Amino acid sequence: MAQVEATTERIIAADAETVFDTLADYSGAREKLLPEHFSAYEVREGGDGEGTLVHWKLQATSKRVRDCLLEVTEPTDGQLVEKDRNSSMVTTWTVTPAGEGKSRAVVTTVWNGAGGIGGFFEKTFAPKGLGRIYDAVLANLAAHVEK
Repeated sequence: MAQVEATTERIIAADAETVFDTLADYSGAREKLLPEHFSAYEVREGGDGEGTLVHWKLQATSKRVRDCLLEVTEPTDGQLVEKDRNSSMVTTWTVTPAGEGKSRAVVTTVWNGAGGIGGFFEKTFAPKGLGRIYDAVLANLAAHVEK
């Protein structure tokens, strides 16, 4: 079982604090940023960064749907970590300044992949697919905060 990783990033024309606060707003802005791959969105505890428990279903492919129950922590300034209680999946959002009035948002997801031939295909194709999904989230985030 190999670890699988997908990383996507974007420069956003808004300060890092605004971008981070928008990402951390699970009870308001976050749901609006999610593309059609996400469904059944529900904040179960908290709603603003650290201490939030949020649920959604992530449909990565036509046949693959993950039922995610995510615990949110903020281990360092500018970082949100979403750990899935239902799997080994961990998603880390990192927002840092990138020049005057700009920020860099990076999202990295890691999980323990399957073994055998299925694991080979997962490691080969899943990062690209998940990268496209999170690129859409970052595009929606940019559109939301660059108003």
